[in-house]
Amino acid sequence: MNILDRIEEHVSLPGDTETQRSRKVLGFLFLVAVALVAGVPALWVWTTNPDGNGPQAFAASLVLAGLAALVWFMPRSYNVVIGATALGLLLFVVADHFFWGGYRSGVYNLVWTLLVPIGAVLLMGPRLGLVALVAFLGTLGIVSWLELSREVVHPPTEFPLMVALNAGNMAGVGVLITLASLYLLRQIERYRVQANNLLLNVLPGSIATQLKRSPGTIADDYDEVTVLFADIVDFTQMSAAAHPVEVVNFLNEVFSSFDVLAERHGLEKIKTIGDAYMVAAGLPEPRGDHTEAIVAFAIDMLASLEGVTGLDGSPIRLRVGVNTGPVVAGVIGRQKFIYDIWGDAVNVASRMESNGLVNQIQVTEAVKKKLDGRYAFDARDPIPIKGKGMMTTYLLQPQFTRGS
Repeated sequence: MNILDRIEEHVSLPGDTETQRSRKVLGFLFLVAVALVAGVPALWVWTTNPDGNGPQAFAASLVLAGLAALVWFMPRSYNVVIGATALGLLLFVVADHFFWGGYRSGVYNLVWTLLVPIGAVLLMGPRLGLVALVAFLGTLGIVSWLELSREVVHPPTEFPLMVALNAGNMAGVGVLITLASLYLLRQIERYRVQANNLLLNVLPGSIATQLKRSPGTIADDYDEVTVLFADIVDFTQMSAAAHPVEVVNFLNEVFSSFDVLAERHGLEKIKTIGDAYMVAAGLPEPRGDHTEAIVAFAIDMLASLEGVTGLDGSPIRLRVGVNTGPVVAGVIGRQKFIYDIWGDAVNVASRMESNGLVNQIQVTEAVKKKLDGRYAFDARDPIPIKGKGMMTTYLLQPQFTRGS
């Protein structure tokens, strides 16, 4: 855990949004940075110019450090602390401005008031930022009116001191704005990576890139893709007496292991439907060995569940169906994207699973022809397949289902 994560953990509340957490971290860093950036020059002014306002400025930096500590130990005080800091900064800078003799002195301490509207927008949100902007502009108006309606109270500041003070003012404000910008850029990149990773968990990489570049309908034809469906046998009965959380955790554990295997074989997970798992090969990037990859994945699926028991203590059993053929793939939905595939090949693959045998990999003749010579199959007697009539299907021979 890095320093920013530790700060976020300390100054945030459990119900805070990501934006609120980022604002609080930035607010805490702002208080610490201003205390340091203002405190060091204040000490210098105090030691080099005893008649200056060094003691007051140093005391203000200590107050800011105390406010940072308050946010650290009492996160609920954040809004009050930032609001009080904004008001206090306006009042102190205006008083400091007139202490040095106003505009006529050549010392432009008022540059620090820029931090009030900028800080309010970043640390408290746009609504309070607009309030701070009005206060900032009103303060400048009042200061200008007072400057034009009064006599010079102090003589102009000596030129070397004026140069040093103005350099410090500009440097201080510049450093704070730069640090805030760097932190915001870091957060933007962090959220961009999170959003991109989330999108990649929903869509294939090439499809996600295409969607980001040109939002709209995405649909592609594929001449040959291999599709697999797998279903946990008697899952409803197995999970009938289990708590819903146990059911979800069980499915998550099983399907997560399948996800690892799918990634290892370079397959595209399409979706899960209840206790069924659907995966395809040959899309979105075509590949010549899509059928081999799917069958190798199916063998590994069955092997990974050997000795694994379900929610009721009974062994987990699968039915697996595979088919090869043309499909249409695309993204549907406006708010919740899903990458899906359609076509007769998909329907037949589903029928291969639903009409299959326990712990067997049932395939169509198209799959068998693609794999002849590499795997051995046993033909089944023709079985009725919905929408297709009687079909001859094939079972991968048992020795292959154990990965031998």
